[in-house]
Amino acid sequence: MFGSAVLSFLLLQTGVHAFHVDKDDSLNHQEITESAILSVTLQACRSLALSEGRDFSFPPQPYEAASVAQACRPGISSKSFAEVIELIQDKNVQVDKSLTFFSAKHHFDNELFNEGRALIIEGLGAVKASNREGNFQAARKRLGKILHSLQDFYSHSNWIEMGNERPNTNLLRGGTSIGNIADRARATCRSCDGDDCTNNILEDILRDKILTSGYFKLWTFFPRSKPAGKCSHGGFFDGTSRTEPKGGINKDKVDSSHGHLHFKAADVAIAATSELLEDVRRAAGDRVFLEMMGISTGKPLCFCIDTTGSMWNDIDAVKNVTSSIINSKAGTAEEPSVYILVPFNDPDFGPLIRTTNPTEFKTKINALTAIGGGDAPEMALSGLQLALTGAPPNSEIFLFTDAPAKDRHLLNTVNALIERTKTVVNIMLTVPIGLRGRRSTNQYPTNRQTSQYRWSRMLLSDDQLFRDLAEASEGLAIEVSKSQLLEATSIVVESSSSTLVTLLKVARSSGGESGNFTFTVDDSVKNPTIYITGGIDKLTLTSPSGVSQEGTTGPLVTSSQFVGNFHTLRLIMQVGLWKMTLVSANAYTLKVVGQSPIDFFFTFVEPSRGLFGGYDTLDNRPRAGVNGTLMVTVTGSNSAIVTDVVLVESSGPGEVNGSVENQDGKKFLVHFDRIPSQAFVVLVKGQIGNSSSRLSSVGFQRQSTTSLKASSLSITADESDGIMEPGTTFSVPFSVRASGAGGTVNIQAVNDQGFTSTFPSTLVLESGGSTNGTVNITAPVNTTSGTEVTLTIEAQTSDGSDANYVVLSLSVLKTVTDFTPPVCKLLTLQSNCSDGYNSSMWALTLQVTDGINGTGVDRISLRQGNGTLNTTLSPGDNNTIAVSYTASCSSPTVELVVVDQVGNVDTCIYSVIVTTTTPMTTKPLTTTSQSQTTTSQSQTTTSQSQTTTSQSLTTTLQSQTTASQSLTTTSQSQTTTM
Repeated sequence: MFGSAVLSFLLLQTGVHAFHVDKDDSLNHQEITESAILSVTLQACRSLALSEGRDFSFPPQPYEAASVAQACRPGISSKSFAEVIELIQDKNVQVDKSLTFFSAKHHFDNELFNEGRALIIEGLGAVKASNREGNFQAARKRLGKILHSLQDFYSHSNWIEMGNERPNTNLLRGGTSIGNIADRARATCRSCDGDDCTNNILEDILRDKILTSGYFKLWTFFPRSKPAGKCSHGGFFDGTSRTEPKGGINKDKVDSSHGHLHFKAADVAIAATSELLEDVRRAAGDRVFLEMMGISTGKPLCFCIDTTGSMWNDIDAVKNVTSSIINSKAGTAEEPSVYILVPFNDPDFGPLIRTTNPTEFKTKINALTAIGGGDAPEMALSGLQLALTGAPPNSEIFLFTDAPAKDRHLLNTVNALIERTKTVVNIMLTVPIGLRGRRSTNQYPTNRQTSQYRWSRMLLSDDQLFRDLAEASEGLAIEVSKSQLLEATSIVVESSSSTLVTLLKVARSSGGESGNFTFTVDDSVKNPTIYITGGIDKLTLTSPSGVSQEGTTGPLVTSSQFVGNFHTLRLIMQVGLWKMTLVSANAYTLKVVGQSPIDFFFTFVEPSRGLFGGYDTLDNRPRAGVNGTLMVTVTGSNSAIVTDVVLVESSGPGEVNGSVENQDGKKFLVHFDRIPSQAFVVLVKGQIGNSSSRLSSVGFQRQSTTSLKASSLSITADESDGIMEPGTTFSVPFSVRASGAGGTVNIQAVNDQGFTSTFPSTLVLESGGSTNGTVNITAPVNTTSGTEVTLTIEAQTSDGSDANYVVLSLSVLKTVTDFTPPVCKLLTLQSNCSDGYNSSMWALTLQVTDGINGTGVDRISLRQGNGTLNTTLSPGDNNTIAVSYTASCSSPTVELVVVDQVGNVDTCIYSVIVTTTTPMTTKPLTTTSQSQTTTSQSQTTTSQSQTTTSQSLTTTLQSQTTASQSLTTTSQSQTTTM
């Protein structure tokens, strides 16, 4: 065995074992993945727009995330889409940076074709199941992993050398043949001619279309063995390439053994990636597919509500706010993309209700009743945990309560989820009527008056807990009377937007000193607004033009509202640097927001220890007190240049400035000589170029939506493929390391589904050392396929002063044995179409069946056609659906997508073609899947290629007379690309 340093070097260095991941002239996994995502997303957007009667225009090429997002949904932020692409890319590359690096089946090495295909099919099933349950984050992560293996097939096998220019579609289909795989005893290669490996694959292998791939074993200073006569992967780190036959066949880079075929392999890999994405799209439907890709309308609307007896008027306020939002934003770019509701009380919480139907959400909200709650504490953190795991990343959650939290043991888990999902949590705290004070007639509420809005003495300790939660998420803790809740909630919720950005957010836990703050408003910002919670003794605003204002009203403020402890100031639009001085005797928070397409996201990274460098993403808190590196990505602008990145302490004046390196105009690598030990936010500043690419004199400023903490502990976990089978225990090994003094650390493992789990409660660490543990978790046998399990493993020092965590997404998937898509069988077609009569109608009837052993038809939908579709379950037959379709002759083509319960997909296309003015009625026609035959009197059946990635069956009815019409019907195979 080689040493750990060598292992780390070989494991973390990039570009050894797959399409290259560094930047050079070669196409890498990230570029292949992004190219396919952008293209398929555009097709889904176009299809959805046409079905909704909206115009659609393709953006100019080359496609980029920002232009694609704007083409799909004009006016939305491209941030979510860009983050989703980066997540899928990151999970793709991680296959080369984890233990799966050594797994031949993950790379189609060693001729393990069936094993590699099984990985893809299982992962594809998990993606579809997760989408069906709305668990998009799990789907994205799984998608990235299987795309890596799929792409490697074309680089590591001889598929391209055999002359194939299209993907091997059967890699996505179970129960089919992917080709003739070389027998283990059959020779496949000869040694290369020095460095020339152009003709090292044996002629009979290529002539007979025999599939082979290179063998790979890590070089350990000695040649490594392989079966006699077999090809090697090739390259410096492949020990088998030094054993006869020498050389390799990989096409990972232009300078690889078969680098002369690199671009052909990459092109087919892009087509194959598109093919798989198309399969996911058809199984999910356009709307769900786009939601998985982060393309949607406005921000999610997420309410977490205490439903105990004292909350009846709070619930009424939420009902009114919900109706107002739905009525005002329906049909606009700011219509919520998803509605989420999580009720809680004591001892219950949940279930999580998630829907894209506003009417259904109204019904669920209106059905809430306030009942019970004899003791004050409620399950607030349990409800919030469920909301955090169920809402999309970068969401904004509103938690309504008038009682303390009973489940404080979940505080660290909730904080970890806030950090990982970058979700803003606004706490809406209401006070019983008897505790309300009279509002001052002064323009400021005094601190004494503000304190009259505070809870009773019993609730004061949890008042700070909720304040800390809001501060950690960069949200607001708003304290109002119950009669004021509707007004306060309306201000914040109705101002929420998919393009909402934070310009500045500060919190001060104690008052007594004046705070001097600045923020920059650039010309892309609309509706700049200041939120303040807490008492204000003095406020001074100064505009970029030098005009000053004392107090909350004046020439710089278009409107001002004060409810409870919550102030809102809407500023005039003036570009430049604003100054503010705020004096308060008590704690307060200050938040400045606006609407802008320009935003950013970031991840902490650490240098890979490999020869070629590169960076790996950190999945938890960075190390405190030492140097660190941040990768910042700017979205919404092609000309925004980051000049400064600062880590700002959340509750104090401390700052750490970073050194910025421009990577490609959108990504910026930022180095810090130390990471603060206190909670901090990321502040980004820069400049925006104009149409002539010159930087403007006015910069831009954005701040992260959540705060972060550093830690002296680090924790990592191996989720393997992350797929759990119901009723079977799934093991997650993890490792904890201390950078400082050792000692006992407390371990806590929490999952949002409440599944049974076991784990060590404590581990002992030596100074600077590490130790291992395992979490064993079991999903009940009746768990629905596609259920996402968010597992949070936390390590905390014995005194509670320091903690770190790792958050894993696991998917529950039942074993799939059905790999056959549903089949369309045309029964009748009647047409009155003739030249010049587009108002005439045509109609068809058909059966859709999923076979005797099928899982059943799950969905039949229109992908093309403006007619009326009706479906009826056949009596006594759960696997047969009767379908009727009627349309005007002006819409002569219908395309139906049929999906079964496990996501197998077929597409059935029927078209009427007007050839004469004589109407006719066709005879019954049977159209089956590609693998079967179609018979009908006087018909011609032609099998032809429809696209570069799939074949279709075209059946044409030709009349025996010159006065007849023609009917073209197509039953596509399981996967289709653009």
